[in-house]
Amino acid sequence: MSDSEKTTLNSADIMKVMELLPHRYPFLMIDRIIEMDGDNSGIGIKNVTINEPHFQGHFPKQPVMPGVLLIEAMAQTAGALCINARDNNSNPSLVYFMTIDKCKFRKPVVPGDQVHFNVKKIRNRATIWKFECVATVDGQKVAEAEVSAMLVDSET
Repeated sequence: MSDSEKTTLNSADIMKVMELLPHRYPFLMIDRIIEMDGDNSGIGIKNVTINEPHFQGHFPKQPVMPGVLLIEAMAQTAGALCINARDNNSNPSLVYFMTIDKCKFRKPVVPGDQVHFNVKKIRNRATIWKFECVATVDGQKVAEAEVSAMLVDSET
């Protein structure tokens, strides 16, 4: 990604998300990033469908998206911001998920929902980043957490 792309990227379709993140099916939780303000904030979206493998067992007669996957989607949205902000002269980077704090689940997420993952940088020091994250469906908060991550050079 060129410096001009890094500074002007304000959204990302699935192909751009796949350039930013190493995750792939079935663990890529973000379908699109609809807003990205440098490394300060962003909004990722997930279109939840009954076709996802976790719904076979969680729960067969009343499918609910596992909370841990909501947290993972928050972390992936935050990770995309970290990767987008990296120095383009460095090796390709990975983002390692480090901590979850202040996590609360407010409402179930079910097939047919579109989840917006709003992430806002609290701080970063060197390679450590911390984000405030809120997941919403139709404008209603369904989950929230603070997540931290470490940006590392990948071995290529």
